[in-house]
Amino acid sequence: MLKAILLVSIGGAVGSSMRYLTSVFMHKWVSQLYPWGTFIANMLGCFLIGIIMGYIAKIQLNSDDYKLLLVTGFCGGYTTFSAFALENYTLWQQGNVIAAFSYITISVIGGLLAVFSGFAITKL
Repeated sequence: MLKAILLVSIGGAVGSSMRYLTSVFMHKWVSQLYPWGTFIANMLGCFLIGIIMGYIAKIQLNSDDYKLLLVTGFCGGYTTFSAFALENYTLWQQGNVIAAFSYITISVIGGLLAVFSGFAITKL
């Protein structure tokens, strides 16, 4: 358990740092009319999690260490959107298309409502 926590922590620290650098770079070089830093981090994170999980499946790697370090740690630290996308991909691959679409809808709408609610509470 301690090894797993260390792997996730190390990957998460590197991923979070890279997320910050992505935002700094995008803020410096791209128009701020759109949240490009978050968008780029989300798309890169999804691309990376696809490559990592695809490669792990391709070589039939049985060790969880790489998943903990690179998927849960790095990709999770870089963007949790990649985990969200992977979960929906898995649901889709399992034939649970309705579950995938409902999970997407509920997560997006629920997340927005949670943010609005949090702001509303602070104004009380």
